Amino acid sequence: MDEQRETLQRIVSTLANKNDEIHNFIDMLNHTIKNVQVSSSNAISELDEEFDGLYSILDEMKGSMASTIQQEEARKIQALKDQLNQCSTALESSEELLELAAQSLDIKDPVEFLKAATQIKDRVTMASAFRISLKPKVSDSMTHLMVDFALERRMLQAVKFLPVPKAPEIDLAACLVADNCITVSWRMPEEDSRIDHFVLEYRKTNFDGLPRVKDEQRWELVDYIKATEYTLSGLKFDTKYMNIRVQACNKAVAGEYSDPVTLETKAFVFSLDSTSSHLNLKVEDTYVEWDPTGGKGQEKIKGKENKSSGQNPLLKSNRSGAPSPKRTSISTRSLPRAGRDHFTGESYTVLGDTAVESGQHYWEVRAQKDCKSYSVGVTYRNLGKFDQLGKTNSSWCIHVNNWLQTTFSAKHNNKTKTLDIPVPDRIGVYCDFDGGQLAFYNANSKKLLHTFRTKFTQPLLPGFMIWCGGLTVSTGLQVPSAVKMLQKSENGLSGSTSSLNNIAYEHLTGSSRVSAAMNSVVCEGVRLVCLDPGGV
Repeated sequence: MDEQRETLQRIVSTLANKNDEIHNFIDMLNHTIKNVQVSSSNAISELDEEFDGLYSILDEMKGSMASTIQQEEARKIQALKDQLNQCSTALESSEELLELAAQSLDIKDPVEFLKAATQIKDRVTMASAFRISLKPKVSDSMTHLMVDFALERRMLQAVKFLPVPKAPEIDLAACLVADNCITVSWRMPEEDSRIDHFVLEYRKTNFDGLPRVKDEQRWELVDYIKATEYTLSGLKFDTKYMNIRVQACNKAVAGEYSDPVTLETKAFVFSLDSTSSHLNLKVEDTYVEWDPTGGKGQEKIKGKENKSSGQNPLLKSNRSGAPSPKRTSISTRSLPRAGRDHFTGESYTVLGDTAVESGQHYWEVRAQKDCKSYSVGVTYRNLGKFDQLGKTNSSWCIHVNNWLQTTFSAKHNNKTKTLDIPVPDRIGVYCDFDGGQLAFYNANSKKLLHTFRTKFTQPLLPGFMIWCGGLTVSTGLQVPSAVKMLQKSENGLSGSTSSLNNIAYEHLTGSSRVSAAMNSVVCEGVRLVCLDPGGV
């Protein structure tokens, strides 16, 4: 019966998943239909614009060429009219001279005849009728202004839709996700010399498989990629997956998108839990800031403020105007939120809202430059509201104190180990739950600061203590490749890295005194602290 029920439950789950896929595909089809209609309308509009532009050019060319013909006509007519006027004037002069010559033939006096003949001869020699050309200056032909659009007509008849580049093919095996970067590689199904550039689009999602239409983020675009590979860097992996697609573009048009691929972008993401943080802490998502008025504000709301005096006797200030962490306290009564009380007293603590239960995870912390005191680490859920990080056997941290002089230390089970190294401006936290390691790194250089080794028996919450300053937490980060390499190098060494867990263990098992000689081993830039064989 139980086996059949389990089988039926698997069938129900499979059917539900399949129905969800079909619903998503139906949404995609409807969305595609709408896009086809919109794209078709846009294509027709662009076609009308192109033909209207072509018509406009032809009309402009027709007007210009007609004007040229008319100008040529006017020029030829004017030239012929000028020649006609010259001929008419010459003809009139010639007829007058002809009549005078005919009259001279009737002169009987030889002397007068000779004189008249000489005058006529001189006038004939100078007559315009003998100097003008009897050939038209221009012809009546206009063939030099004829056109033949046979070639252009054939070209227009050969006009087709633009050649569209084919969809690229993403090489999934060559794609790489590492260090919060995604390298995407693709190729064309066939060589196309007309391709000018590529466009890459990516979108975060929490769904595996084909991209969905509803309830998804918008596509981010990277344009004008000249190569067939591109690396997206500086990403925050705050979703489980990333959809990727690519399209090729020539000088005129973009082609179809490639089949989208979905890459896994799993990383540890959490926010700071303001529901249980100390009342003197102002918490906003991944930022926490110490606020000396926070506790007073809460007490005033609850009517706990001491109205008999102008100053709360429990809140004293030092010369810098900031209460000392050893001298500051607020009402020990806390407000129950989300299943646990607010931290109170000197435990200026805030926890992450997501627990680590398995696997390897990484996050980073940056403190304000003027921060007086802060701790970064992890804890089990059972950290009491008065407890401080590193002072219980269920919490581990590194602590920075800038109050009078800068001290840097690792803490666990109320045991402190001084770290004789500079305090980095960003601290990376690496937690290998299954491997029982909690390591702290200089987030910039990836140099190891300290490692705790233990066996974690309960889920871990990121923990932070802050006094007089602020902390910014960066989540959604993958374990950096440099950290992975350092961990492999460290784990490959003989002997184990010293931690306060070893000291605490000896203390808890009845050892009255721990006198371990500490040796420093440097390997590939990693500082490892190892127990001397003759020690604990």
